[in-house]
Amino acid sequence: MTAASPAIFAEGLSKRFKTGRAEVEVLRHVDFEARAGELTLVMGPSGSGKSTLLAALSGLLRPDSGRVEAFGRDLWSRKPGAIDRFRLDHCGFIFQGFNLFPALTAVQQVSVVLTYKGYHPDKARIVAEEALTEVGLSARMHQRPAEMSGGEKQRVAIARALAKDPDILFADEPTSALDGETGQSVIRLLQRAAKQRNAAVICVTHDARLAAYADHIIRIEDGRILEDRPITPRVTPHLPRTAQQGA
Repeated sequence: MTAASPAIFAEGLSKRFKTGRAEVEVLRHVDFEARAGELTLVMGPSGSGKSTLLAALSGLLRPDSGRVEAFGRDLWSRKPGAIDRFRLDHCGFIFQGFNLFPALTAVQQVSVVLTYKGYHPDKARIVAEEALTEVGLSARMHQRPAEMSGGEKQRVAIARALAKDPDILFADEPTSALDGETGQSVIRLLQRAAKQRNAAVICVTHDARLAAYADHIIRIEDGRILEDRPITPRVTPHLPRTAQQGA
């Protein structure tokens, strides 16, 4: 992909959920686009439809109507196995709950995903160690989640996603469980994934402080897009030295 190419595009996405006898429209004819090399923030209050939009874009939740194109191909017209393969081959995921295995060390957390992609165990370990070093965890590779801070756990999750070298990186509230300074270090890692790896990074958040790091801001409320704004000029904000050092 080039920096100008759309990695993922959606048009007219709608999704409803039934709650008892009532039906709630969570997405209302949403259009969306994210490009390679850019950090796109999807912002809005809790219940606005942010996470549902992310799930529809990533092939985790089928919309009731509308379409999603990834690299020029319709995502939801593919068979379920092909959608699973799309996520494995092209996507990385980071969630607010970290989703780490309690019994595995940091390097095992990352390498196990690579084995699913067909990596030889030795190669998977080398790539995992490189990814953990990239996020500043070279000294914590053999620690388990119970021995880590929240920021360290989130950086393991980021390393796990980056090790796959994804074309699209989906992050769902990646800083919500972190303090402000640690959250800034995490968003800087996501920004680096866009700029240095040319990934399309899509980050769902209700944290307004992250807007300073975005190339593109989309604001959603009650399932509707209220604002769709590219940021020009794109300036990387200066961080205090402590934030640059990470959690």
